[in-house]
Amino acid sequence: MDVKQIRRDFPILQELVHGKPLVYLDNGATTQKPLTVIETEARYYEEYNSNVHRGVHHLSQEATNAYEKAREIVAGFINAAHTHEVIFTKGTTDGINLVANTIGRRFLKEGDSVIISAMEHHSNIVPWQMACEESGATLKVIPINEKGELKMDAFSALLDDTVKMVAVTYVSNTMGTINPVEEIIAQAHARKVPVLLDAAQAIQHMSIDVQALQVDFLVFSGHKIYGPTGIGVLYGTTEWLNKLPPYQGGGDMIKTVTFAKTTYNELPYKFEAGTPHIAGAIGLGAAIRYLQQTGLDKIQQWEEQLQAYALEQLRQIDGIRFIGDAARRSGAISFLIHDIHPFDLGELLDQQGIAVRTGHHCCEPLMDEFKIPGTVRASLTFYNTKEDIDKLVAGINRAVSMLR
Repeated sequence: MDVKQIRRDFPILQELVHGKPLVYLDNGATTQKPLTVIETEARYYEEYNSNVHRGVHHLSQEATNAYEKAREIVAGFINAAHTHEVIFTKGTTDGINLVANTIGRRFLKEGDSVIISAMEHHSNIVPWQMACEESGATLKVIPINEKGELKMDAFSALLDDTVKMVAVTYVSNTMGTINPVEEIIAQAHARKVPVLLDAAQAIQHMSIDVQALQVDFLVFSGHKIYGPTGIGVLYGTTEWLNKLPPYQGGGDMIKTVTFAKTTYNELPYKFEAGTPHIAGAIGLGAAIRYLQQTGLDKIQQWEEQLQAYALEQLRQIDGIRFIGDAARRSGAISFLIHDIHPFDLGELLDQQGIAVRTGHHCCEPLMDEFKIPGTVRASLTFYNTKEDIDKLVAGINRAVSMLR
């Protein structure tokens, strides 16, 4: 893979930060956008800006066609059986809230339980807490070991007759742990329990086939996969999406409205109330096309090489402590150096043009598990280089020499 050429596709990577070339290692928070995504979104506003599904005029037809084409691209990318199983949302958080709210209203009651894991992002904790509080159900948590891997024997023990939902992350946003989702789904389905996968940190690093996984729900955000912010995807099987009540009321999610009764629209529009993020969906389609043209296999292979190199180089830093060191991992590397606060290290790296994430990464319960205030997180993607890693290591050593 020609990484130099790929980097030229991302305008922001040519920027200077504090007079130094940008080293962008905060891809877990958001990825940068290739020029084709920027131009595609701009073209919508410049050439055929119009609302979708509601007009017979030319611009509306063109916008509708582009919006629905994006849905087809997403469905093909994750191998959904039907395009109507792809619901456009605001992002991962919005998708999880949709499922938690509707599952809670229709299927949870006192005495029931929901299983999540100890490594979840807040967006896959709080919606389920709210659903449990409102229904009287109980939230159960799969523990992790010292390497940041799920204790699967504990999961099996938690999976009893009270469980009505399992919601877990595919890849940890903090530790990069790749969870054994196939095994989780198989065990849950053996008890006829549906599974939601938070794929926000997986969708950009590996091929995902929802039919092969046999997952019931899967969510991800466009901005994590080189697309625009404010757009995301909820995949759900036809069976489950038809079982759930609408999440929001408004335009486009209805067939007919009278003051006496409303009948709801068919999938996917039943869950897409109001004017959607049309430009965002079209931009997401362009991002996925860009990835497919680049080659997902090539991307994954390069990212694996890059991660192995990064771990090898970082391990040579005196006083480094990795938070999570799973055998199967992708994307994120979290660490601490001696007793240096992550914010201090992050600020000194920023002065050198190196962008990393510091803090609890919306995983406060995970930080409590490790008894730490937060971490420094370097998260990699396919436009990163070994030179970026070398600059990170040199930057850390320079910062440590100033702080100790």
